[in-house]
Amino acid sequence: MKKLLKLSSLLFLSLLVFSSCSKKEKSATTGWNYNDQKWGGFEKRDYEGQVAGPNLVLVQGGTFTMGVTDQDVIYDWNAIPRRVTVSSFYMDETEVSNLDYKEYLYWINRVFGESYPEIYLNALPDTLVWREELSYNEPFVETYFRHPSYDDYPVVGVNWNQANEYCKWRTDRVNEMILIERGILNPSIEQKDEDNFNTEAYLAGQYQGDVRKNLKDYSTGGERPVKFEDGILLPSYRLPTEAEWEYAALALIGNQTNQGDELISDRRIYPWNGYTVRYQKRDKYQGQILANFKRGRGDYMGMAGKLNDNAHIPAPVRGYIPNDFGLYHMAGNVNEWTMDLYRPLTSMTLRDVENHDLNPYRGGKFETKILDEDGRPLEKDSIGRIRYRYVEDDEVATRENYKKGQVYNYLDGDQESYVLYEYGKSTLISDKSRVIKGGSWSDRAYWMSPGARRFKEEDKSDRTIGFRCAMTRTGGPTGNDDSGGNTFKVNQRKSKRRYR
Repeated sequence: MKKLLKLSSLLFLSLLVFSSCSKKEKSATTGWNYNDQKWGGFEKRDYEGQVAGPNLVLVQGGTFTMGVTDQDVIYDWNAIPRRVTVSSFYMDETEVSNLDYKEYLYWINRVFGESYPEIYLNALPDTLVWREELSYNEPFVETYFRHPSYDDYPVVGVNWNQANEYCKWRTDRVNEMILIERGILNPSIEQKDEDNFNTEAYLAGQYQGDVRKNLKDYSTGGERPVKFEDGILLPSYRLPTEAEWEYAALALIGNQTNQGDELISDRRIYPWNGYTVRYQKRDKYQGQILANFKRGRGDYMGMAGKLNDNAHIPAPVRGYIPNDFGLYHMAGNVNEWTMDLYRPLTSMTLRDVENHDLNPYRGGKFETKILDEDGRPLEKDSIGRIRYRYVEDDEVATRENYKKGQVYNYLDGDQESYVLYEYGKSTLISDKSRVIKGGSWSDRAYWMSPGARRFKEEDKSDRTIGFRCAMTRTGGPTGNDDSGGNTFKVNQRKSKRRYR
């Protein structure tokens, strides 16, 4: 009996091993096993799709009419309508708050404060933006950013350069947390100076950290660090492009005539339906102001006892109601930085035949990693970042898709890409001018139209300007269950492959 039981156990184990071996997925090209050291160790990842980072919302891409379609009250017409398509992307549900930015400053001071105090000082928001010659706004200088009463209010006084640095920092902190949650790294609060987690440095093998357990290496049978190809780490946080921001603000997905129909019932002037800034449905909220803006000269919030928008300065980041993408304050509250360089003639000069109607963006200044003699990234810098340099024109002279390392002024008014603004000999527009969108608590309703656009120099800040982050969507446009393209269930003949 014992021999019979032993034989049955052995048979069961052999069947288990056989079944496990037989389940190995084979290459449709070569027939070799994936993820098998005996067959070379080529890896095929079991990828479940991109994870949405903290506070990010998926904005499903599509086509829309970019620019101002109603009357331009300032007769500028620098946002001439044109039809473009935006790829799917992720965007912050809210503006970056004071609390968010204070966490960033705390980390910088903890890691770089002793050796590089200037990094911390350069990251500080300019609280003096609240000071005004003929207004008593002095309390906001001391309280708006520092006092916990304003923790959930959007950070202001942050210039475009500072906002980009915040996005870089956020990329690294989120990816570090992903590796910690997967059990690959242990939390390390002892990071100092160049010895801090940086996504690119980690991928280049220039950050070791406190490793708990690496991934299995199918080529050697040992362990290896995470690669970009594993799909574990997220793409970079960044500022949204002007097209992305405007598309997300319009949220025309809420104006589809029927579910799944390509037709849009009507265009929106604001991020909500209708031609008024007040809530129109017949319920308890009817008549309430839908955004934080200035109604008229001297009217920031209405009369005592019946405040119309209940905010004399920026409101908390989750005030009012979100648009149909679930994004808060895409009109009013604070203007927001975008990636784009400001040029008034952009919409006139970019032509469909040159494919500038897909993810339009002005401001390209291409970079490449600095490599050593062996073709590897040069040793990271003193604050732990991989070194980059700008691409020179002569490096891309033989390419067909782009010929310039910097394309700030591409097709900017004439065929030879010279700047021509027709403003006379002087202009406020420069290569530091960045597009701001959305209107603010101190602006009239016109500037809340998603198509309206203004600019501010990238090294300047204002009490009316904040920002939010975006992230590129990888894979299918509608989510992780979508691989892209239409699929059709049809009967197909299957042929059995034979190998000799």
